[in-house]
Amino acid sequence: MSSQLNLYEHLADELGALIAGRIFAPGDRLPSIRHLAQQKRLSISTVMQALRLLEDRGLIDAKPQAGFYVRHRARTLSCITSSHCPKEPTYVGINNLLMRVLQANDSLGVVQLGSAWPPDEILPVKRIQRAVNTVTRRNPDLLTRVSCADMNEPNFVRQITRRAIDWGRLDADEIVVTSSCTEAISLCVRAVAKPGDTIAIESPTYFVLLQLIESLGMKALEIPTDPKTGPSIDALELAMQQGLVQACLLVPNANNPLGSIMPEANKKRLAALLSQHDIPLVEDDIYGDLCFTNERPWPVKAYDTTGNVLLCSSFSKAATPAARVGYVVAGKYAQQVAFMKTVSSGATGHFFQAVLADFIGSSSYDNQIRKMRRVLAQRIAQMSDAVSKSFPSECSVAEPQGGFVLWIQLPEQVDALALHRPAIEQRIAFMPGPMFSASGKFGNYMRLNCGNAWSVEIEKAVQTLGTLVHRFSDRPSGRIALN
Repeated sequence: MSSQLNLYEHLADELGALIAGRIFAPGDRLPSIRHLAQQKRLSISTVMQALRLLEDRGLIDAKPQAGFYVRHRARTLSCITSSHCPKEPTYVGINNLLMRVLQANDSLGVVQLGSAWPPDEILPVKRIQRAVNTVTRRNPDLLTRVSCADMNEPNFVRQITRRAIDWGRLDADEIVVTSSCTEAISLCVRAVAKPGDTIAIESPTYFVLLQLIESLGMKALEIPTDPKTGPSIDALELAMQQGLVQACLLVPNANNPLGSIMPEANKKRLAALLSQHDIPLVEDDIYGDLCFTNERPWPVKAYDTTGNVLLCSSFSKAATPAARVGYVVAGKYAQQVAFMKTVSSGATGHFFQAVLADFIGSSSYDNQIRKMRRVLAQRIAQMSDAVSKSFPSECSVAEPQGGFVLWIQLPEQVDALALHRPAIEQRIAFMPGPMFSASGKFGNYMRLNCGNAWSVEIEKAVQTLGTLVHRFSDRPSGRIALN
């Protein structure tokens, strides 16, 4: 069975590479199933499995009685999106504007293409319910247990270390369970840096990370970031050599909003630089399990030999966001992080730690991850196709390698913040590009949430956004008169 699995995945990867290299361009018909079977000396069923996998990845479409065709895509971003990285670190000042955008996005009746939450219908609600019942029956004392000295539920820590066994051996004493991945990151940044310090971040990066830096009175240094390979290691090295950086805050696996994955060679090099300059990295790995690669990409923590990497994550994207359970593998900063956790919010509830341990320790979690990867890759492809049909031809999109958001470059004259108001008036939410930059860059970019099941409502919303972008593009200022 394993050999058969490897065969069809290998064929899918081979055909996928030909599509990526445009040997088979959008609209091209792939060789027939029978031809592929004969050419590759494979069974018909193996070829069919490979083609279905390519469909799940959003690369091809099946046309009844006609065969398989390469899916049409919007033009893709193929270079570093930030060629004008600030020479100096900057204090962050996005919070007030960001809160106004988020409040508008949460208006009743808005088609939600803004917030990046996992879609309800593919979360394992019934399986989590069974875990709740099991833990309640077996360990009812967890419903009343509170302790500031004993913050970690042993079985939850055990399952975290077991799931990391493919890439490394975690020390349970380095693990601090938190009330979310966001809290884990906040505790880590506070443990490794102080007000006025400079934090190296990707550009663009997730706006909550910018809010955190702003709230702590720290500065951000935006590192040029490639849509496919992540932040420039050369730029990071230069910043470290010049003494500009006191800590790094990065998302190497499925960066939000780009969906990029840092290559393994870059992760090794980054870990070596952190050790050489004794600079900590707070690594946000919340999307690591939702990458579309055959194997889960390793975190930078896998290459850390000096305890400089603080790995933060949670299971909120693939299991249940309601549990509010995250964790950090804090390396040599474990004591500081544990202290910060104790005085900030006390222990995270042991009950939901036990519930998640029951789930992630079973095959159900692996099945859930495979399902989500397949569904999310397909939904991103659907959104990319819709953008290519409705937006101006000069627009470009990233090719996410994980997660469930799509980063779009609009024509240069389009102001995404100005575009946001008429979009909300049309009951459509999205995130404007400047929300992902400490210095207000990416004025002609937007991020769309692709997690929700495709529907007529979403299709019409994308068409309406496309119409608005066309109208903004036709005016030199990138703005339209608002009634």
